[in-house]
Amino acid sequence: MVSSDGSTSQAQQAETRLVTSGRDTKAQKGFVNPPVVHGSTVLYPTAEDLHAHRGEFQYGRHGTPTTRALQETLMALEGPQCAGVGLAPSGLAAISTTLLAVLKAGDHLLVCDNAYRPTRNFCNGLLKRYGVETTYFDPLIGAGIDALFKPNTRAVLVEAPGSQSFEMTDIPAIAAVAHARGALVIDDNTWATPLFHRSLDQGVDISMQAATKYVGGHSDIMFGTISANAEAWPVIAENIRLLGVCAGPDDVFLALRGLRTLSVRLHQHYRSGLDMARWLAGRPEVQRVLHPALESDPGHPIWKRDFTGASGLFSIVLKPAPQQAVDALLDTVKLFGMGYSWGGFESLIIPFDCSAYRTATKWAPGGPTLRLHIGLESTADLKADLERGFAAFNAAA
Repeated sequence: MVSSDGSTSQAQQAETRLVTSGRDTKAQKGFVNPPVVHGSTVLYPTAEDLHAHRGEFQYGRHGTPTTRALQETLMALEGPQCAGVGLAPSGLAAISTTLLAVLKAGDHLLVCDNAYRPTRNFCNGLLKRYGVETTYFDPLIGAGIDALFKPNTRAVLVEAPGSQSFEMTDIPAIAAVAHARGALVIDDNTWATPLFHRSLDQGVDISMQAATKYVGGHSDIMFGTISANAEAWPVIAENIRLLGVCAGPDDVFLALRGLRTLSVRLHQHYRSGLDMARWLAGRPEVQRVLHPALESDPGHPIWKRDFTGASGLFSIVLKPAPQQAVDALLDTVKLFGMGYSWGGFESLIIPFDCSAYRTATKWAPGGPTLRLHIGLESTADLKADLERGFAAFNAAA
């Protein structure tokens, strides 16, 4: 974990900060990239230094030159509200570490009903056993969330857009209410990343990412990040140390390498994803496209106000059809792989159904639902692939 004022000017554009932050070519003996430090023990030159814990680094779990470079780059991306960044071995580890840091037995937590399902599992499992009560709320509630607060409400967790159903939450409105009530606001910012959504600037106190996705960008690491403002950072930093949370040096290096190209990749995912979403909206097999960057989407006004771009992840609702028709589509496409996670260079497709675990809202889309991640392939080829899938879908319907 690291906390500093950074050496890169915030006046520079995000693309420049991604490339230049966290680099010290003199310390790196002239090399562009920092070394991958595999280390646990740090030696002290004198007994006085040892007693005082004096030195830039004290122990491998607490930080190395490699982790410092990644954290400084993430801080530059998050913006001036970011007081520190913690690293975790997965996105879920970032979420669980954050919730354990800010909550205690007897506290009450508010969570949006469209949150990442493993987040719900953690709240309904470990947090419940530890005496924390969780209430789920309609992601469209906005300032109406005030009615759900209790005297012991400690935090609100939001995710915009939602993991599978892509409703847009009015984060600034919720943050205003939460802060008036003395509660922290936690945001799962994996979908847009701080490149397209600087949530710390919009009243969020702690912003998390499953950096497994777009930060890594190549489907080859598990990683999580926790960014916090000046109020929340001390408790996050303390609990990272208490819990012994850290990430391996090779994954840290790969996350840093992914960050250097995040802008060019994410802009391409944005363009290709929107192109595919518009094409799918015109298909006879598709009842509705769930993508907040589409002008027709109910969440578009919030997205346009709060976000500067979109990622390649969205969902579609198909016309009513039997399961064998959906399976025929899935078995026919070749460029869209069937697999969980997303954010890599490849396109993915999975069926999903939120109805089994939604509690504050009812999920009734009116047809089978598919979540797509649009990778870096040619969209012409992706459309041709889906056309073959739709032909199989129609034949089996």
